[in-house]
Amino acid sequence: MSSPDRKTAELSFCNFEEFYPYFLSEHRNPVCRIFHYAGTALGLSVLGWAILSGGLLWILAVPLVKVGMDLLGHIFFERNKPASSNFPLWSIRGDFTMLKDFLSGQLAAKLSRK
Repeated sequence: MSSPDRKTAELSFCNFEEFYPYFLSEHRNPVCRIFHYAGTALGLSVLGWAILSGGLLWILAVPLVKVGMDLLGHIFFERNKPASSNFPLWSIRGDFTMLKDFLSGQLAAKLSRK
């Protein structure tokens, strides 16, 4: 029997459209998704603050804020390893796509596919 880490490591995707259903399957818990949405909003807020205030060192805090919020959601609510550990760039795009789908009312339908 393979471990979850091994299972994840064996996955491969040719494009984002193949990856996104997997990404959603790793984000079934609504509280975990809320942590992702909050992390995205806070990360963008910190980035905006850094640019507008001229305190460019704040840019270093952006990934800490974003990843920290994501990890809290995964550790305490989803109880899995974030997809970003194996697919970091597609996971960033997945976060924004998941937020767009939530705001446009399409997320529930996409989560029920599988």
